[in-house]
Amino acid sequence: MFIKTKKVKNFRLLLVAVGFTLFFASCVSTKNITYFQGTDPLDSVRYSTLKNISPLIPKIQPDDILAITISSLSAESNEVFNFQNVTPLITSNFPGGVSNGMARNQPLGYLVDPAGNIEMPLIGKIHVADLPLEEAGVKIKNELTKYLKEPTASVRYLSQKFTIIGEVNRPGIYNLLDNHTSLPEAIGVAGDLTIYGRRDNVMLMRTTDGKREVIKLDLTKRDVLETPYFYLRSGDVLYVEATKGKITSSDRTLQLIPIATGVTTSLVLLLNLLFK
Repeated sequence: MFIKTKKVKNFRLLLVAVGFTLFFASCVSTKNITYFQGTDPLDSVRYSTLKNISPLIPKIQPDDILAITISSLSAESNEVFNFQNVTPLITSNFPGGVSNGMARNQPLGYLVDPAGNIEMPLIGKIHVADLPLEEAGVKIKNELTKYLKEPTASVRYLSQKFTIIGEVNRPGIYNLLDNHTSLPEAIGVAGDLTIYGRRDNVMLMRTTDGKREVIKLDLTKRDVLETPYFYLRSGDVLYVEATKGKITSSDRTLQLIPIATGVTTSLVLLLNLLFK
């Protein structure tokens, strides 16, 4: 009777030990893959305010391609200006206009020449370099008032892109539609990081005023939301490094070794406790 009671007690202790092991293992794995964690354990259930981050307002540069949409009371005149704004034919269904290496049509748009000018019907050359998009639109509109009734001009980029590669579900080159595209949005467009992506060591490669920078970002920390790198810029490259587990996952034999070892160890421990 005493031996049976002892066996039951040992078995219960074993279950408790296994339960604690699984609990702590799950905590570690969750911590490694959870985005934007706070330093206080209570942050997950408490409202927090982040400081404001203003994105850089890009200015038009030579070799930029601009989509300029003109609207006025003359439909025919509108077509003359807007024929340049050809939507690129993307061979992928990914959102954001991603290029995955397959052929696609290049949008025409209005190319900014080395002198910073664009060539438009009726207007001719107009200098737009070093102007934000909004100011360029106002300048074009003012020129159009000489030829059209109540014109409006909307300007946006066709050539600005960012690249995300490495351990994401949809690596590729994506259109950067505006200067408010953030890190979380870029991750979402790429289909999120894979389970093997290192969220604590994402590399951002950026060129600023001819100077190339390499920045390491820790996406598991909430502090990254308050850095100047929260918003992407044209030409940014994000590289997501793979964890060490990715190497073993590619080999089925190596992948099964930890499972087999764990099962064997558990059985040996169980038998040792039951027949002690």
